[in-house]
Amino acid sequence: MRARTLSLIKTCIAGAMAVLLFTACAQRGSSQDINKPNPKLKTIDLRIGSVVVKAEVALTEIERNRGLMFRSSLRDGEGMLFVFDFDQQVSFWMKNTKLPLSLAYILADGTIVQILDLVPFSEEPRPSSRSVRYALEVPQGWFGRAGIQVGDRVQIPSLN
Repeated sequence: MRARTLSLIKTCIAGAMAVLLFTACAQRGSSQDINKPNPKLKTIDLRIGSVVVKAEVALTEIERNRGLMFRSSLRDGEGMLFVFDFDQQVSFWMKNTKLPLSLAYILADGTIVQILDLVPFSEEPRPSSRSVRYALEVPQGWFGRAGIQVGDRVQIPSLN
């Protein structure tokens, strides 16, 4: 009986170690994915007053972590909407991002609460001043050129 118990324990330990090894390898593979650009993501039209932004939608953690890294162009009227699962304070940086961008932090109801300019390749975190549900990156200065400011409301269509 004792030999069977010992054998069973060894089998369980070996199984647990295999699961841990698989998990570690899977995590390492997913972290390497951040070293290449996002493929073109699903786009939606966001309306801010009479202005329309065609935004790619970053829904998953990997899509949000990659953002606009490694991209070489972004036109006025285009951007990327980062969607978070719940209201939270977030922070952005520009690692591996050569495009000068502006960032709007947006509440769940679509209200813009903060607009920041971001410096290409900077690893300085740029945190939101409060909990937000969304962030929108566009070419630097576009919000101002389009007359968009803090307090304006973004109409975000259903993302389902």
